[in-house]
Amino acid sequence: MPSAVLRHVEPLLTIKAPLFAGLGAAVLFGGVILSVAVFGEADLQPPLARGGVAPAPAETVYPAAELRIAPAEDDPLPIRFIEPEGVEEAHLPGVDDRFETARAATTTGSDPADAEARHAASANSAEALAPAPLPGLTENTPNGPLPVIPPNGLRASRAYARPFHGDPTAPTIAVVIGGLGLNRTVTQAAIDELPPEIALSFAPYTRDLQTWVDRARAAGHEVLIEAPMEPFDYPNNDPGPQTLLADAPAADNLARLEWILSRTTGYFAVSNYLGARFSASEPAMTQLLQGLESRGVAFLHDGAGRRTVIDSAARATNVQYAIADRVLDEDPSPTAIDNHLLTLEALALQNGAALGAGFSYPTTVDHVRDWARTLDTRGYQLAPPSAVMARRRLQARMEAEARALQPEPEQVIDNRWSRPPAEASSAAEHAPAPAASGH
Repeated sequence: MPSAVLRHVEPLLTIKAPLFAGLGAAVLFGGVILSVAVFGEADLQPPLARGGVAPAPAETVYPAAELRIAPAEDDPLPIRFIEPEGVEEAHLPGVDDRFETARAATTTGSDPADAEARHAASANSAEALAPAPLPGLTENTPNGPLPVIPPNGLRASRAYARPFHGDPTAPTIAVVIGGLGLNRTVTQAAIDELPPEIALSFAPYTRDLQTWVDRARAAGHEVLIEAPMEPFDYPNNDPGPQTLLADAPAADNLARLEWILSRTTGYFAVSNYLGARFSASEPAMTQLLQGLESRGVAFLHDGAGRRTVIDSAARATNVQYAIADRVLDEDPSPTAIDNHLLTLEALALQNGAALGAGFSYPTTVDHVRDWARTLDTRGYQLAPPSAVMARRRLQARMEAEARALQPEPEQVIDNRWSRPPAEASSAAEHAPAPAASGH
């Protein structure tokens, strides 16, 4: 009997089970709602979207940073951060992240030329030479400022030279590049790209010459000014209206020299521009070097002339001078320039120092720049020409003092011809026979 009842009830249970489950869930949910209604707050209302939702106050959300938010019309700074008291400001070591510094850098100017000038000034500040003119080293004349020797004896040849503290035992090479100022592009490249130890020589006819000299000295280069001198093919080859002439009266050449010297200030020496005929005249060279010595200016010759005349005129005037060992670009081809630079290295090894002179050809500037970059790796040191000039002057003085201290060699006098004929013949008979020459 029970098994028969189960057989009739089992299909009913299988079909009605989901209905019973849903009914049970409904009863349970109703119980929960009834409990909330009885034991919960009676004034609960759902949020309404039509009025919007107000944000929570910032102080309650971010109490540590104390972020203040104000309308733009009330405060020109819409966002303001207030640092907590008693907390030290953090900085990265070696990094200047101060706001004032950054603001000053951004407000200086966005002009690319201004930025380039400031970068060059900061890069060369350690190498820069003092601005010219230095106090007491010039006098004003109708033509312009002229160098003078003040009562303390300071000379332009020393005051405007680049300081050098190299190894006195290392082979030393100096180079001067002339003809600058006439080509703006090459002049700027020489100032910016050549090492500061290389001296720059400017033509006196350069426009804004003082500006170029100031730029060169700010980059660390010592400066020379060129004196146009008469070549052999003058006037077909005319160096300009202020050319020093070999046969001109001394007063005329002195007036032209003063005009050249008054074009600018800040040079330590005068160099020649051409001048093969002028430098072959000892009277003309002596007058020139006397004028430079009286004003405390040195003289540097490129070596394209008669060295004996220049040497004798310089010794007669006691001027500080030097003659270049090689003209680097008589043949301005790259191969010839490289060969002359190698020759300077050989002369520096042989003599301790060497001096080269070149012209402002773009090829010369490029090759000297590339050559100088690796010079120290080959055991040489680059020095300004003033250092080589001072070294040679000291060496010549020491050699002269050494010769003065040496005793004169004894002279052996044959007195046979002062003796009576009989004694002389007797001495000749007893004299030893000369040795055979082997021929």
